[in-house]
Amino acid sequence: MNPVIRGPVYAVVPAAGVGERMKAGIPKQYLTLAGKTLAEHTLGRLLSFSPIDSVIVSVSSQDPWWPTLPVASHRRVSTVAGGKTRAESVRNGVAQALMDGGEEAWGLVHDMARPLVRLSDIQVLMEQCDEQGAILALPVVDTIKQSGEDLHIDSTVDRERIWRALTPQLFPAARLYEALSADLDGVTDEASAIERQGGRPRLVAGQSDNIKITVPEDLPLARFYLARQFETGEQ
Repeated sequence: MNPVIRGPVYAVVPAAGVGERMKAGIPKQYLTLAGKTLAEHTLGRLLSFSPIDSVIVSVSSQDPWWPTLPVASHRRVSTVAGGKTRAESVRNGVAQALMDGGEEAWGLVHDMARPLVRLSDIQVLMEQCDEQGAILALPVVDTIKQSGEDLHIDSTVDRERIWRALTPQLFPAARLYEALSADLDGVTDEASAIERQGGRPRLVAGQSDNIKITVPEDLPLARFYLARQFETGEQ
């Protein structure tokens, strides 16, 4: 175990959103992928990673589907109230982690809609994390353009230091809670909240199949990646 991580590790999974861009009529975490819901895939992977002490799921009080999943009553899964925003849902989960694990606790925040995260990636994330935290990310390989308000190109961005943020994102729970309790305007992930407080989380290269299910065409791609992971044993 990384000596920096001295306390228990709690996976915090925000799941109070409705996933409007999927246009599925139900929150996207309850859509089916290879016979199981996305939630079951995601939580199953987190629960199979032994360094995670517990999984905390933030769900809406109006969610009728969550209680019907067997994983919701798993002995290592607890449920907290979700917030109006992702940041609020994560903060509620981190607050529970601090209550359960104390000031030494760490929060590993993961998107419920990323069911294909590899356990080997989580392992590397934990090994390479430092005191400021770390996130899984992917170096950008496309050419990146900066546009003006009229949608004409203003410039081409140097991609050598540009990364796409993924999850999980791992931080000391107390520091993450403090960051998420500050002004969250413009904050889009946990790392950006930490950055607002002067932190510089470490970037850890992850795998490209750790996709986020956001729009309908993501599901066929997820089926392809899942089948390939099973064939290669690289889950």
